[in-house]
Amino acid sequence: MPAVTSATHPFGSLLSAMVTPMTADGAVDLEATVRLAKHLVDAGHDGLVLNGTTGEAPTTHAPEKAEIVAAVVEAVGDRAYVVAGAGSNDTAHAVRMAEQAAEAGAHGLLVVTPYYSRPSQDGIVAHVGAVASATDLPVMLYDVPGRAGVRLAASTIDRLAALDHVVAMKDASGDVVAAARSIVRTGLAWYSGDDALTLAQLAHGAVGLVGVATQAAPEGFARLFAAWQAGDPATALDVYRSLLPVVTALNGAGFQAAAAKAALVELGILHSRASRLPLVPFTDDEAADVRAGLAAAGLLGVVAGTDRA
Repeated sequence: MPAVTSATHPFGSLLSAMVTPMTADGAVDLEATVRLAKHLVDAGHDGLVLNGTTGEAPTTHAPEKAEIVAAVVEAVGDRAYVVAGAGSNDTAHAVRMAEQAAEAGAHGLLVVTPYYSRPSQDGIVAHVGAVASATDLPVMLYDVPGRAGVRLAASTIDRLAALDHVVAMKDASGDVVAAARSIVRTGLAWYSGDDALTLAQLAHGAVGLVGVATQAAPEGFARLFAAWQAGDPATALDVYRSLLPVVTALNGAGFQAAAAKAALVELGILHSRASRLPLVPFTDDEAADVRAGLAAAGLLGVVAGTDRA
């Protein structure tokens, strides 16, 4: 992993919740996965989050997840943090994912609130505790009530912050005021889990972003963070505003994995929009909306046709 670590930035600042590239028949495309990982790190990423929601974790299988982690660690693990998703509504399954990610060389784990089953706050603490204690890897919590169906209570965040190995939070709750309070109480390194709230989260004490649009505009987000860290919020705001069209294009409909893949195809980084059911790839018309967002953000020199698949 990167030689220098920091308690305040345990996974760096700029990370993407990376898509899992697939071939037209739905197989995981490891070659494209490595190509994308190298592209993002070359463009300024500090880290990559694999096998999360945007990586279609619910429909990739355990051996595939391990292969993805191992391939990305081999390709960029000396330059960037590789954080692997270990999220499930089955605690035993999440524990196995954590163990397999560690064996594959991951530098950290992303542990999401168990989804669908909507456990109690005590159940969440027990679940995270079991996953966090399964390995020695540092853990980034993930609070995403819109997908998990339950939000982490402030008292629960305090309890989780006291667990061994829990060092960070990816916050997709949308509540920056609660984030500011939790940062002060817990000392956790806070990462925005919402592209559109990046600057707001930074202003409230966050240290970084785990983004989606970051994959389509890595250099732009790198400039945003460079300006913020240099004490130049005016420039950071200008860059943020320039990125809003692509942020909206990739997040507005709520189908981030499909939108991000469409954007990466338009940019020539991936060759296929393919995904696995129940997700479906964007149609040409939907991809055209993504392309318009890319163009509005200055990421396309010329608007291309709609004959890509």
